Amino acid sequence: MSQQTLSNEKLDINQVLDWLAEDAILSPEHLEKCRQQGAFSINKDKHPLKIVAEAGVQDKTQMGKILTLENLTLWLSGKVNLPYYYIDPLKIDIPTVTTLYSKNYALNYNILPVMFSNNEIVIATAEPFVRIWEADLFRMHKCAIKRVVANPDDIGRYLGEFYSFAKSLKGAAQARSESKGTGNIQNFEQLLELSKTSDLDANNQHIVNLVNWLLQYAFDQRASDIHIEPRRDKGNVRFRIDGILHNVYQLPQQIMNAVLNRLKILGRMNIAEKRLPQDGRVKTQNNLKKEIELRLSTMPTAFGEKLVMRIFDPEVLMRNFEELGFNKRELDLWNKMSSMSHGIILVTGPTGSGKTTTLYSTLKKLATPEVNLCTVEDPIEQIEGSFNQMQVQPNIGLDFASGIRTLMRQDPDIIMVGEIRDLQTAEMAVQASLTGHLVLSTLHTNNAPAAITRLMNLGMPAYLIQQTIVGVMAQRLIRTLCKHCKQARDISEAEWQSLVAPFKAPKPDKIYHAAGCLECRNTGYLGRIGIYEIFENTPTLQKLIIDGCDSDVLQKQACIEGMRPLRLSGAEKVAKGLTTIEEVLRVAPEGLN
Repeated sequence: MSQQTLSNEKLDINQVLDWLAEDAILSPEHLEKCRQQGAFSINKDKHPLKIVAEAGVQDKTQMGKILTLENLTLWLSGKVNLPYYYIDPLKIDIPTVTTLYSKNYALNYNILPVMFSNNEIVIATAEPFVRIWEADLFRMHKCAIKRVVANPDDIGRYLGEFYSFAKSLKGAAQARSESKGTGNIQNFEQLLELSKTSDLDANNQHIVNLVNWLLQYAFDQRASDIHIEPRRDKGNVRFRIDGILHNVYQLPQQIMNAVLNRLKILGRMNIAEKRLPQDGRVKTQNNLKKEIELRLSTMPTAFGEKLVMRIFDPEVLMRNFEELGFNKRELDLWNKMSSMSHGIILVTGPTGSGKTTTLYSTLKKLATPEVNLCTVEDPIEQIEGSFNQMQVQPNIGLDFASGIRTLMRQDPDIIMVGEIRDLQTAEMAVQASLTGHLVLSTLHTNNAPAAITRLMNLGMPAYLIQQTIVGVMAQRLIRTLCKHCKQARDISEAEWQSLVAPFKAPKPDKIYHAAGCLECRNTGYLGRIGIYEIFENTPTLQKLIIDGCDSDVLQKQACIEGMRPLRLSGAEKVAKGLTTIEEVLRVAPEGLN
């Protein structure tokens, strides 16, 4: 395209369609469809790219793929010779960039500040020929102004969100400076400066807005956990996305304390108690009016209270086992074990390995009208109406063991115990299974056979383990490759054997590696899936379960009988192009388990 004279005029739908025709992107029929849609659009200020995207037309140069707004924005950036910019809020210093100019000025020209340094300001725009604002910014800040093209929907959305967040942050800081109080006495390093600090009211409207924005932002970013961590002068906010923690913001300490108090109020926790750990629960909604549950947990630290919020997907109970990552063999074996009328089934793995998801999906399937399914949990992870749930309360003597004892009097068919932590709980679980009940529970071990020796270490006699354990499943969660950017590569026999040896598994012709794109914020991964190791307590293995037995011996025999270790389950996902060798080695580093 020849250099166009800058006119400070907005893009026109006809101009955009002429360019699309020039690049042979749209067929004549689709061009006419877009032209008519633009002519009859009620909103005459609608961006031309949005008109084309909403028409649902196909890109002739991309084998008929539907043109999305993101693809059109990328095309426009090349057409006008400006860099394309994907707005990732995690990488933008919102309190800083929103001080460059007012919200009204930003709305007037629909421009969003995304980066600021001593010698350059980066401004995102969807109108490449509207440049009257450049001279204003240069006079104000005396530095270079760099324009980038971004998605018009993203600009409109984040423009409001960024300035609202900054306004709430500024209002909270002002309220802090005007208030008088005793401060946060739990910060051990600030005990001598109590007169200089003060806590904000948790119900201050600015704090309410900050909390609402923080939660909504976490939902939008697919975060599974929110960490609010006090430090010496500031508080860190981090999100766990696909198993990896990302830094999000830093909040001034008193503002962070008010945010913590607001969340504690929402979670029905005691805001005056800052010395003891507390647990709470919040139920809210996202932008799509979908219910979201959060489990809150506080912990006193040297700089004050730390809060972690676990975000639970309400659709977790509706996921089928194929979506969780089970292959046909694993699913058949798991269904066989969970259909037993009595015995103990254990799920093992570290915190965050998906044990709760697996158990709840299983319980949802087992909770038919013909059975009485009861759980005792600490805490109740998700409230489900199809079975009966009880939460342990150690402060009044209701622990796992006494909970199981209570459930035994409730005419149960299936019992789920949140975790077997001690001998007393293990004994009650065994007693329940011996009296004709199916018991499901979790245990913390590195692999499935190690659960047997773990029960022995708790003090459980080997002969009872022989009779009651139906099977054990160990699991991990691995990140799945982003389908938008994964790239194929060759693999050598030596590299493949380093993953699967000493077992034999056919080497795939090719595997995939993580490339990185806008959809996965350049990580190369998007979402997670499970890998599984299922130990079935066969008659041969029962003979090996004796006092003092070695889990390695059990593991070798289980593998002879067909157990597929975690590494082999991961290798299968690699061969299918779902993940990478590096990811499997990261999650299961201890070799063939």
